[in-house]
Amino acid sequence: MSVHCMIETLAIRNLTISPPLALAPMVGLSHSALRTLALELGGVGLLFTEMLSVTRLPQENVGASPFLMRYPEERPLFYQLFVSPGQDVLPAVERLHQLDAQGIDLNLGCPAPNMRKQGAGCFLTDDPEQVRNLVIKLRKATELPLSAKIRLGIKLDEHQLLDFCRMLEGEGVDLLSVHGRLHGEKFCRRPRWDWIGKVKTAITIPVLANGGIFCVEDARKCLEVSGADGLMIGRGAAIRPWLFSEIARDIYGMSTLSFQDSDPLHLEELYLHFVRLLERFRPERRLGRLKQFTHYYCQNYTFGHHLAIAVQTSISVEQAVQRALDFFQESRKAQEA
Repeated sequence: MSVHCMIETLAIRNLTISPPLALAPMVGLSHSALRTLALELGGVGLLFTEMLSVTRLPQENVGASPFLMRYPEERPLFYQLFVSPGQDVLPAVERLHQLDAQGIDLNLGCPAPNMRKQGAGCFLTDDPEQVRNLVIKLRKATELPLSAKIRLGIKLDEHQLLDFCRMLEGEGVDLLSVHGRLHGEKFCRRPRWDWIGKVKTAITIPVLANGGIFCVEDARKCLEVSGADGLMIGRGAAIRPWLFSEIARDIYGMSTLSFQDSDPLHLEELYLHFVRLLERFRPERRLGRLKQFTHYYCQNYTFGHHLAIAVQTSISVEQAVQRALDFFQESRKAQEA
C-alpha cells in the first residue's frame, strides 16, 4: 500500500483528527508538559492522558492532580481508563463529561504486573464477554468518541484476535489502537506490523498502528506494512518530541515547525523548555517526571547515559538542571574538539 494514498484526516463522530498521528498514553510521560511540547513542535493530531483508575478518577482534585492537569490548547484529548472486573465505570464517565474530554479510551493492552494483580489492562481481555459488557455500558453512557488500545493477544491466534476486534467495533468502539506485540513481549521484540494489517482488513473503524516507531522511515514502513489509518507513537515521542512534525512533513506533506535535532544547542534548548513546562505542576511532582523524560531524551546523545545517571541521582529539580547544563557544556566541547 502506497503511503502517498494515506488519508490526512480522520473523522470520528463529531471529531476531526489531522494529521492522524497520536501521542500514546504512557505512565509518567503522557502528561500536560509533554503533550504541550509535542503540540508546540507540531504534527500531532490526537493526545491521550496517562491511564486513569475508574475508581479514583471521580474523586481526583482537578486543581492538584498531575494526571488531570491540562491546558486549553491540549485538544483533542482522550482520557484513558483502566478498569478491573466488577468496577462501575459510570461515575468516571460522568466526571470526564465535566472535564470536557474529547474522547474516552479503554486500556485493554497494558501488560504491567500491577495490571495483572487488578485484572485490568490486557488481563481484562482474558474474558471477552466481560469486555463486551463493559463497552456496552460505556457506549450507553456517552456520546463521546470511544476508543480502545489493545495488544495482539496472549498468543498469535488470528481468529481470536479478529473476533475480538470485530466485537469491539460492533459494540460501539469508534477507533482502535493496536500495539503490534503479544501481551508478554518486551519492547526489544520487533512489533508485528503485519498483524496490525490483519486487524485493519477485518474491521471498518479507523486503526492506529503502535509500536517500534522511532523515525520517519519507521513510520513509512509501518504504514506500508499495516495499511493502518494512522500512527500512535509512544517512546519515540519521548526521545524525539519533534518526530510528529517530521512525519507530518515528510509523509503527509504538511507544513510544520522545523527543528534541527542534530544541533546540540537546539537539543539543549528543547530540554530546558520542557523543564519550564514542568513548572505547571506542583514542585513535588516535577522531579520524577523530569527523570522519566530524561531517561528517553538522553538517547539523542552519544554518551547520553551520563546525562540520565546525573539526573536520576539528583534530589531536586535545581540540582538535576545544573547537572544537565554541565553535561550539555561537556557535550558541546567534545563535539567542537
